[in-house]
Amino acid sequence: MPAFFYDLPFQELRALVKSWGEPAYRARQLWEGAYRNLWNEPEEFTTLPKSLRAKLGKRLNFRALRPITQRISKDGMTEKTLFALPDDKKIEVVLMKYPPAEGMNQGRRTLCISTQVGCAMGCKFCATGQMGFQRHLSRGEIAAQVLYYARRLREEGERLTNVVVMGMGEPFHNYENTLAAIDLLNDPEGFAFGARRFTISTVGLIPEIRRFADEKRQVGLAISLHAADDDLRASMLPIAKKYPLNELLEACRYYVSQTHRRITFEWALIEGVNDTPEQARLLARKTRGLLCHVNAIPLNETKGFRGRGASAERARRFKAALEEEGIPCTIRMRRGVEIQAGCGQLASRAEKT
Repeated sequence: MPAFFYDLPFQELRALVKSWGEPAYRARQLWEGAYRNLWNEPEEFTTLPKSLRAKLGKRLNFRALRPITQRISKDGMTEKTLFALPDDKKIEVVLMKYPPAEGMNQGRRTLCISTQVGCAMGCKFCATGQMGFQRHLSRGEIAAQVLYYARRLREEGERLTNVVVMGMGEPFHNYENTLAAIDLLNDPEGFAFGARRFTISTVGLIPEIRRFADEKRQVGLAISLHAADDDLRASMLPIAKKYPLNELLEACRYYVSQTHRRITFEWALIEGVNDTPEQARLLARKTRGLLCHVNAIPLNETKGFRGRGASAERARRFKAALEEEGIPCTIRMRRGVEIQAGCGQLASRAEKT
């Protein structure tokens, strides 16, 4: 099998090109063509001689993602693509569009990407967690999701503005490849996507949170919290049995102290379960003094979980209770419900067919 181009760091690409008997500067031309011009076919690399383009076609693979299903919401603002990988495993990517602010030509274009096929965390309300873990994605398979949509948006005269690493899989369970993919996309000589435009979401793997904090990256961090006490959290997120909430919050405080960046807590509002003012006030007490923000969203319901998304009124009361305690909170609208845009919903269906 030819090597997958996006799995190669620049130095490995340079060594490979030299092993073909080509001058080293050809590697830079290849890198810029792929990451700046977004070329992904050998014949597109017109800065290279025909003889080298012929070698590319035989020795490098630029396509590891094959789109097999695409769904667009009725309002055209949410798009979900199901991709097949070379081993025919399936992953999902979701593009979310937002209206432009006053005076702007384009609103945010946020991409939600995957880091694994399936997930080992087993979160009860998550369709991906219900699939179980199948394998990690490589750095190139992660980066290729972003580049695929960067090409799509460029064809429409738009550009990608944000990437959230909170699709299928637990990013910190695949720590090395996830951060290597971000480094590929952040390279100023290549795609040059700013570190602050990335956000990584984790269910709370404490050793990796501390490692991430020590690296002092400018990449954003979000924690899937969902409950303010251990028993309730463990009933939804099995990982909470290993990492109690107080230890997790201490790791969050360490992250903020190391990076001076605000941390985001994600909260899927489940009616009658974790959407109460009591849960909000308990969360506020436990996070008091921590530089944080709560992103709450009514649960995107799945067939494998009986819970229902909180009503708008219950969500409003939850937000009000937090803000009364001085904790900022945003209630996000569910996106793409009719196209099964929730994490893992298309892929889990594909596994069953």
